[in-house]
Amino acid sequence: MKVYADNAATTVVSKEVVNAMLPCFTKIYGNPSSVHTIGQEAAIELENARSTIGKWLNAEPREIFFTSGGTEADNWAIQNAAAIGAKKNKRHIISSRFEHHAVLHTLNKLEKQGFEIQLLEVYNDGLVRPEDLQSALREDTALVTIMYANNEIGTVQPISQLGKICRDHGVIFHTDAVQAVGHVPIDVKEEFIDLLSLSAHKFHGPKGVGALYCRKGLPLNVFIEGGAQERGKRGGTENIPSIVGMAVALEQISRNMERNSDKVFALHNTLIEALSAIPRSRLNGSREKRLPGIVNFCFEGIEGEAMLLMLDALGICASSGSACTSGSLDPSHVLLALGLPHEIAHGSLRMSFSEYNNKEEVDYIIEKLPPIIQRLRSMSPVWEKIERGE
Repeated sequence: MKVYADNAATTVVSKEVVNAMLPCFTKIYGNPSSVHTIGQEAAIELENARSTIGKWLNAEPREIFFTSGGTEADNWAIQNAAAIGAKKNKRHIISSRFEHHAVLHTLNKLEKQGFEIQLLEVYNDGLVRPEDLQSALREDTALVTIMYANNEIGTVQPISQLGKICRDHGVIFHTDAVQAVGHVPIDVKEEFIDLLSLSAHKFHGPKGVGALYCRKGLPLNVFIEGGAQERGKRGGTENIPSIVGMAVALEQISRNMERNSDKVFALHNTLIEALSAIPRSRLNGSREKRLPGIVNFCFEGIEGEAMLLMLDALGICASSGSACTSGSLDPSHVLLALGLPHEIAHGSLRMSFSEYNNKEEVDYIIEKLPPIIQRLRSMSPVWEKIERGE
């Protein structure tokens, strides 16, 4: 049996999305900046997609700017807010310890430019506390950037509370919602969000395309110099096939969100119950406040990489954390932020499901994973010490 349990890394592109994209390669292939008929047909598709993306975020079409993905959107949002703050002599930025590296690395760059970066704790449940944000805010705070849902452990942050605190203090609030869009309802107005990043390939759209939401009235600097595309803010001919595909994917998954969530929660609850019965296992992050489908466990006494290879040999595709750091030998910074020691964080396994998965696949994982853990522990001197209580 083949089981794809790595949907947090990327999802399969749906047939409906592929069918919607194909005409953009062969019929509606014009440059949307061209004034002739074929170009304007592409321009219509572009603006229809912008309206669709905005609709499902409760944003206006003019507040949506297309990008190459979530990483670019994160970079643009954070650097833009930092530039706004610098003009007002505000150089303090607040984030959390377990953000995606697209956020953390951008903050590292800004720190070298003289910004002060403060990272909030996420505690052992993987949740930012609103009161911690309240205490951290200062007169010179330029930006707060907190991810909507963590890509490794799936915990969903109290975004509306965090956003309200920022709005009350006049501080720009950005959320990296790459892992959340399409999986939980998001309302940028109700949740006081100023900037939001998303990426199509997390909800059955194509790779290499995403969007940045920027609240109307908030200045947005030019990110890529060039033509007048994206209201003059991001030069370069728009990727019409992928943008159309992203809009169709978001429309499709948003309309079926409740049904999908019920199905995927049932799958992941079944898996959590089974894996919790394994001795010295640990579910990472809050059991209740999490996305449907992301299950992250640590198993003491083993290395996660060996576990992944053995699962792959049995046809099970999983990961030990973010696909962006899969080549690293270091334990996940997300798990370390929860307070886990290195030796436990090394034994991590992330399995993530979508509505395309089924109970038979989860049962197959439950059948195959415990013997793998037992075998690896039988060869581990670390496990021997654990059993002896050392």
